[in-house]
Amino acid sequence: MITVWFSLVVLCWVLFFVLEGFDFGVGILSPVLGRDDHERGAVVRTVGPFWDGNEVWLVAAIGVTFAAFPDWYAALLAGLYLPMAALLLLLAVRGVALEFRGKGDGPRWRRRCDLALAASSAGIVALFGAVLGALTHGLALGADGEVTGTGAARSLAPLATLPALAGAAAALFAALLIGATFLALRTTGPIHARARTASVRLAAAGTLGFGVIGTLGGYRPVLVAAVLCLGVTLVARHGRELVAFTVTAAGVAAAVVATFTAHGDVVLRSTLDPTWSLTMTSAAATGETLQLISIAGIVILPGVLVYQAYSYWVFRRRVASERVAS
Repeated sequence: MITVWFSLVVLCWVLFFVLEGFDFGVGILSPVLGRDDHERGAVVRTVGPFWDGNEVWLVAAIGVTFAAFPDWYAALLAGLYLPMAALLLLLAVRGVALEFRGKGDGPRWRRRCDLALAASSAGIVALFGAVLGALTHGLALGADGEVTGTGAARSLAPLATLPALAGAAAALFAALLIGATFLALRTTGPIHARARTASVRLAAAGTLGFGVIGTLGGYRPVLVAAVLCLGVTLVARHGRELVAFTVTAAGVAAAVVATFTAHGDVVLRSTLDPTWSLTMTSAAATGETLQLISIAGIVILPGVLVYQAYSYWVFRRRVASERVAS
């Protein structure tokens, strides 16, 4: 039962980072690929029907973690309180920028919303990447399962580590690539052409960058990322947008799974003493609690998946970015 619920936690995070990943990437690319108000509006419309539904998986991931692994949840929130609070504020700014973009009068208002959307999306991606990087490194867990330290330093110090900085950079790159491949898949006209070019260039840059880092550092996962970027480069150049997006999404999913399973059954590593680390067993709720929430999970999770799949089917047509003569 513990393994099943840990798998569900990872699944929820995978769905969030993949689905919201292209939302964030689209938000960052909106003022870059859109040359005028009409084109930027077309970019935003590609995620208009989906972004709030995709965000449900963040709620699901946090809720499942809290219910099934309360000690893990408590340690994460205590150790990364300020970054989590900043994430919530940035998510609110992004939501306001998306919802209020069409409420103002004139292109100047929409331009400001587009800039707020890009800035908040980039901040969210960088912070989430840093948090994931910090998780691979671990937190200063004491023998009582509490993160040691006082004040702001306790929350901000984990983000100053090399894994956290590398995670932020990798997350920004992944969001840009999956956003570009999504836009190439979901649009027509000039945005489609620019997104396709951007996806080819980003994937080529990723092939070179990950290849050099993986070769010099001897990191096999990084070399795998380089091979994946090479594949995206080749298929994107030949106009295979669906394949390019699918491969990119699979790469993001694999990276999230690798992050959460980097230390085996240890869900949160202690940088002070390995014996103080939290494992799946030690962080899990009681057996009775897991059985109780299993009933809700069986009913709710499949329903959310079916509804979301249906919404993607309904809004499956491409968004036109070219101007139509009136």
